[in-house]
Order: sequence, then structure tokens, then C-alpha cells
Amino acid sequence: MRTSLARGALLGLGLWAGVAPAEEAGTVRAQGDLAKGYCERVRGTAKAEAVLELAPEVFASVGAVNAGDATGGSDDFPLGSPKLRVTAGLGYDFVGLYRGHTLRSRAEAECRRYQALAALQSAVDQGSRLGEAAALDARSRALATSLPRAEELVAHLRDDLRDGGATLEELNAVQVRLDHLRSLARDTAQARERLALEPAVLEGQTLGALISAFEAADDQVEVLSGGLRTAGAWRLSVRGGYDEVFDVDQSTPLFGQLTLGYNLGQLWQGRANAQAREGRRLESRDAVDGAPRRVRQLLGELRITERSEQQRLGEVSTLVSDLQGQLREVEQLQTRQVRRFRDYLLLELARLQAEQAYLGAHLKTLRTLLGETGP
Repeated sequence: MRTSLARGALLGLGLWAGVAPAEEAGTVRAQGDLAKGYCERVRGTAKAEAVLELAPEVFASVGAVNAGDATGGSDDFPLGSPKLRVTAGLGYDFVGLYRGHTLRSRAEAECRRYQALAALQSAVDQGSRLGEAAALDARSRALATSLPRAEELVAHLRDDLRDGGATLEELNAVQVRLDHLRSLARDTAQARERLALEPAVLEGQTLGALISAFEAADDQVEVLSGGLRTAGAWRLSVRGGYDEVFDVDQSTPLFGQLTLGYNLGQLWQGRANAQAREGRRLESRDAVDGAPRRVRQLLGELRITERSEQQRLGEVSTLVSDLQGQLREVEQLQTRQVRRFRDYLLLELARLQAEQAYLGAHLKTLRTLLGETGP
């Protein structure tokens, strides 16, 4: 039972009891429930290890020692008779305070690292569809507004066909445009349902911020691990308790001991820890199958998409403005041919407005993910 003991004091007992630092608890709550199972596991593991570092050690030993008057041997080498010895007490290693607290801090860093990694992996899995949820919602709302009116237009045109006020070619042309709107609405609904099955990227964070959060947490894990390795070279312990040798006169059968130990190998640890930290940084950044590397590639693809959609949005917005101007002009005329042309314009305008809503919302989301601002 010669493991290092003691981990007492009010600070040690507070940490031993499981009281987490307030700033760490607030950070964890702010991250939400992403990767909750992983975080619970690493926190539980760290707590199980930390309690052994922070709690005091109780020890006891029973044995025999040579003590008392010599009963044999020579005058130069007297031998004492074997006497029963009992030792019991408490021990505390004050370096355990640092190790226990560091174990808990490392668990929190591992939790933050995994949360950022899970969000990055989700972004990689979505790929070019990243940020499409808001765009699909916007297109769905636009179609929900325009489709009822389009259905009403086709219904009136069927009535006109029965009354001889419209031709079959006119009805077919409008029905084809209506079918395009219906198909677009179905595709939008299906895309929203499929996207809802995938884990969402944390809201309000850019991909660059997620990469930075991952790298910062990953680096902190390595720094804290290096600190634990360095702490293994030190020992500052106190031991005290009851120590009695039977049949030997002892005025006070108590003892106390303060021990300071240092492993000279720590002199060479600094460079090795620095090497491990740099190696971990390079591994996390450049791993071929790592999420950060793939997210950097995704960022480039999203910037290309943003430029393309920005150009397309300009073209669609110009068409929408032109069609709206034409509608204002033709609505002042009441001939049958003008009314048919107006119906075509309304259906085409509905399609373009749905595309405009999609592009506008998608660009806004892309700029948020890319950490950019713009009109």
C-alpha cells in the first residue's frame, strides 16, 4: 500500500466532491447537446481518475523489526531481538491537487474538441448542400404563396375553354407551366425532408470559427497532457500517524514525514513535450482523412458556389423586375389575348420569384458560414 497518499485540504476536498469550475460549466452549457454521450464519458472517466489524485490515502502495515537489546552476535555487530511493529496513518500528495484539476480540465477540452469535430464532420457530410435548409424554406414559402393563384388561373382558363373564350393550346401552355411549379414544390418538400434527417451544423458559427475552435481545443488537450506528464516528475507528500514497536519503550508512538521528490528525467521532458504538441498540430491540420482538411476544401467549393449564385441572383432579379414591369403595363389592357399573356407572365414570374427567394436565402447562409458580409 505504498501508493502516494493524501489529497486533502479544502480545495482538494471541493474538487474531489465533484464541483466543476463555473467558467467551464458555462462554456459546456453554451455548446448545447452536441456529442453529449462522448462528453459524459470523458467527464466520468476524468472524475474517476481525479478522485484518486485528490483524496487522501489511508495506509497501515504490520511487520517485525530488530529492536531492543542485543541477544546474540558479536560485540561489533549486536543483533536486536525481533519486535512486532504496527504503523497506520494518513498521507497526502499535494501534487495530486494539480493532477486532479488538470484531468478535469482536459476532459472539458476533449469535449469541446469533439463538439467542434462533430460539427465539422456534419458540414463535410452535407457538402455542397450545406446551408440549403434556409434556402429551401424560402422557396417553399414563395411557392406556397404563388401556387394557389396559379391553380385559380388554370381553373378560370378551363371555364373559358368550355365557354369558347380560350383555345386548347392556351390551356395546355398554362398547364405545363403550372406542372413545373407543382414539380418544383414536390422536389423542394422532398429535399427539406431529406435534409432534416441529417445533423445540423451549429447555428451562428462560421466554418472558420469551427476549425479554430477545434484546433484550439485540440492544442489545449495536448498542453494539459504535457502538464500531466511533467507533474509525474514531482512529489510533495506528507505522511503521519501511529507507529509502535511492541516491547520497546516509546514515549510517543507517533510519526510525521514530509517528502519532496524530483525525477531528473524531467530535465529532458520540455523538448519532448514541445515536439508532441507540434506533431499533434500538424496531424490535426494535415491528416488526409481529417475533417479540418476536408472542410478547408469545402470552403473553397462554397466560395465558388457563392460567386456563381451571386451572378445568377443578379440575372433573376433583373428578369423579375422586367416581368413585373410588363405586368403593370398589360393589366391596363382588357383584351383576351392580353389576359392570356398576363397569365403566362404570372406563372413565369412565380417560378422566377421562387428561384430568387432560394438564391437570396442561400447566399445569406453561405456568407454566414464563410464569415463574410455583403448585400
